[in-house]
Amino acid sequence: MNSQKHIPHRLYLTEDQMPRQWFNLRSAMKEQPDPLIHPGTLQPLGVADLAPIFCEELAKQELDGATAYVDIPEEVLEVYRMYRPSPIIRAYALEKALGTPAKIYYKFEGNNTSGSHKLNSAVAQAYYAKQQGLTGVTTETGAGQWGTALSEACSYFGLSCDVYMVKCSYEQKPFRKAVMGVFDAQVTPSPSNTTQAGRAILAEHPDTTGSLGCAISEAVEAAVGSGGKKRYVLGSVLNQVLLHQSIIGLESKLAMDQLGEYPDVVVGCAGGGSNLGGLIAPFMADKLAGRKDVRIVAVEPASCPSLTRGKYAYDFCDTGKVTPLARMYTLGSGFIPSPSHAGGLRYHGMSPILSKLYHDGYLEAVSYRQTEIFEAAVLFAKRETILPAPESAHAIKGAIDEALRCRESGEAKTILFGLTGTGYFDMTAYEAYLNGTMSDYVPTDADLQKGFDSLPDIPQNRGI
Repeated sequence: MNSQKHIPHRLYLTEDQMPRQWFNLRSAMKEQPDPLIHPGTLQPLGVADLAPIFCEELAKQELDGATAYVDIPEEVLEVYRMYRPSPIIRAYALEKALGTPAKIYYKFEGNNTSGSHKLNSAVAQAYYAKQQGLTGVTTETGAGQWGTALSEACSYFGLSCDVYMVKCSYEQKPFRKAVMGVFDAQVTPSPSNTTQAGRAILAEHPDTTGSLGCAISEAVEAAVGSGGKKRYVLGSVLNQVLLHQSIIGLESKLAMDQLGEYPDVVVGCAGGGSNLGGLIAPFMADKLAGRKDVRIVAVEPASCPSLTRGKYAYDFCDTGKVTPLARMYTLGSGFIPSPSHAGGLRYHGMSPILSKLYHDGYLEAVSYRQTEIFEAAVLFAKRETILPAPESAHAIKGAIDEALRCRESGEAKTILFGLTGTGYFDMTAYEAYLNGTMSDYVPTDADLQKGFDSLPDIPQNRGI
């Protein structure tokens, strides 16, 4: 369909059209990501090694690179039907404002109480915890989207939920804590004095504003110390999370097929990789198989540039160094990012799947400063009437730049980006942008070197 008249502003798949299986992107990769390894033995981990930390079924999903499609349990589908399928939207007003011949589409994941895509994996992980007979789960959260989503899912399945929230976000977004409280979650600002990891971090950095790496350390410690009653769950980075989030890309591809469209460019924000990995999954599979030559662009904050300035190395997934080692693009687990307002992107590393794809040249990456991101967010809100989360605004900025290049070249490319959620809990950030007090922090090479110095001194990292 080439005529714009035949393409609606919003397309919702029917409930019956919603995918009933997740797609495992690793099954389509020519080379698998390097395995998780034990920090002591440096040997690949098995399900039994991960079982004390993760639910057993999630540990299996984490290590399975062969199974292409995984059935979504009916109990999970029942919850999905409350807010899915999510719409794909043609950004007619934004296109007009930019004066571009490009066609811009976005997949909007903000139509649920958590306000983001995070609920897609939270429901799955809470379900598997309940099936295993656990009493609850522990986790970290940055901006609060994941903590909110997990608290919802745990409340639905009758589980307790202990959330360690990055301290600066805890202070910036008090109402996120309130929403989690509605769903009976216990929220602790991190780093805290409630765990050994937290106390150690505070002893070394007493004035720290926290990081996702710090909060992960505390959440893992709390789970391992629960006497087997709880497990740790993570909202991004892990293979299992990208698997659950593939429903975003699968729905996007189905909807675009109905419109007779296929993207030339797919753009997503990138912190740990859950949204981007889920959005691109079926399109990347087409690219890897040689069926389509789609460009895929990851957008990250200049303040925490793991892909664009990080090193591809084995590293701990947490600051306290209690997790397995993953090979990924990383700034070093000791890197403490600035308290930028895109709290969900303040992570020192990147999904091993996305890191491998980037390393092998299948994925591009760009970074932007905070004020550039909010400029794009405000333009988008004025034209498309949705106030985007700061994390989502990174994808918006990336899509706008792609559309402006089309304006210069005259190419009518089709652009798809992921609008991961809404920004109604981020009004402090919007206020700072509007009154001109927002700052741009970009780490120097010396700043980054401090993080790189914390990389494990192991044979696998020699010569990086």
